[in-house]
Amino acid sequence: MTRTVPPTGSSLTAERRRRELAELAGTGGPGGPAGGRRVDVLVVGLGATGAGVALDAASRGLSVAAIDAHDLAFGTSRWSSKLIHGGLRYLAGGQLDVAHESAVERGVLMERTAPHLVRAQPFVLPLTPLVSRSQAALVRAGLRAGDLLRASARTSRASLPAPRGLSAVETRHLAPVLRPAGLRGGLLSWDGQLSDDARLVTAIARTAAGRGARILTRVRALALDADGARVRDELTGEETRIKARAVVNATGVWAGGLDPSLRLRPSRGTHLVLRSAELAHLGAGLHIPVPGESNRFVLVLPQGDGRTYVGLTDEPVDGPVPEVPEVPETDIGFLLDVLGSALEVCPDRADVVGAFAGLRPLLDTSGGTGTARTADISRRHAVLTSPDGVVTVVGGKLTTYRRMAQDAVDATVTARGLAAGPCRTALLPLVGAAAPDRLAALDAPARLVRCYGTEAPAVHALALTDPALAEPVAPGHPVTAAELVWAVRHEGALDAADLLDRRTRVGLVPEDRAAALESAARVLERYAESPAR
Repeated sequence: MTRTVPPTGSSLTAERRRRELAELAGTGGPGGPAGGRRVDVLVVGLGATGAGVALDAASRGLSVAAIDAHDLAFGTSRWSSKLIHGGLRYLAGGQLDVAHESAVERGVLMERTAPHLVRAQPFVLPLTPLVSRSQAALVRAGLRAGDLLRASARTSRASLPAPRGLSAVETRHLAPVLRPAGLRGGLLSWDGQLSDDARLVTAIARTAAGRGARILTRVRALALDADGARVRDELTGEETRIKARAVVNATGVWAGGLDPSLRLRPSRGTHLVLRSAELAHLGAGLHIPVPGESNRFVLVLPQGDGRTYVGLTDEPVDGPVPEVPEVPETDIGFLLDVLGSALEVCPDRADVVGAFAGLRPLLDTSGGTGTARTADISRRHAVLTSPDGVVTVVGGKLTTYRRMAQDAVDATVTARGLAAGPCRTALLPLVGAAAPDRLAALDAPARLVRCYGTEAPAVHALALTDPALAEPVAPGHPVTAAELVWAVRHEGALDAADLLDRRTRVGLVPEDRAAALESAARVLERYAESPAR
């Protein structure tokens, strides 16, 4: 068996974190605290955008430190719909530039930077009695326009097949759970599905680390200025200063806590995690129109592991922004009601084994009145430079993280006069990426290839060399202890929450999480301080 071991430079470990933080704080050498190493760019926030900024800057030859108060993908980036959207919704809303940008970035991820993590996903929109013929005609036109977007973005037909109409029989074949009464047929379309959003962030961060970026979790920014930040090591409680020639605030919905001049309107998107025998047999995802809405759909996304995700809502969030958003029962009831409008056997509350909500950092475009619906607020991102020179990037969405990062680094280089090369990330494969034919030839289970790409054989080899590591961490769940070991040795996991809630997604179902805690504790006890290999 071929074992693909990651380059040492891309492995994130507890020891590397300690060493690099000490270098920045000046505690690792004779210079003391005042002798800390100054970097070109300090990035605050390690979601998709912050990790993307770190990678972009490092790949241009800049020295980079990127910090997060918690972990990689702790915030919004792990609560997405797990889709890489081509911008159809934005096209329908007249946001042509946002739609084109989304289509371009979808193609970049699918064909160049992360083909192991993003693949084509078919969707069926059922033409039920609740979908009028005029509405169906509009959707058909939108799908054709979306295919033109694909072509304009130079994404190949092999990556994303053409949309088409389906007969009632074909629709029921792909989605037997649909109610047959009144079903006229369906509309088949394709979009990009992400194996896991948190794994994408991990791959971005590790790729940045391979380019020399210092990726430091559990380091909280207490105050920012144009020359760096006062920070606290959340593991030791020690405070220090990280010096930098430029600072980028990429903390998403929490950006206003570091820059009070920002005016954001967070929007909550809720997803349910279902274990339903009927939904488990879907041959495609579903777009189920929200009754009474012309351009809102509930997504039904089979995961292939017995779980199905159902989302999303788009509701404004008022008051303080929580670190982990709660899912209100009203959202759960709303999503189940929409399912009930189209399914013959609708899941009930007992089928909901988990739920998660993400907060999108949308710019307030109402002029401070807060009157615009968050569902109607533009998904354009914005790069803002404060009077003291701190660059903040907000808005946008997961699909366009790379372009957001590019724009943020461009603005930073200009504002601070840094010497840097051009952006390279549109052609820079992430850790694990390879052409589809090479991925298909890897000697490893397909599920591991979809999560780890070219590193899958090395993850699989751990399980082959130690039978205990081949055991599932929770009954009926595909994740094994070998994946937890890999996360500790190479992906910067420091505790059980990192292992179960972000490096793997066992924690999306509380029952599974509780069952896996013992395995996580054993792995941490045995491997937490072992060197990467």
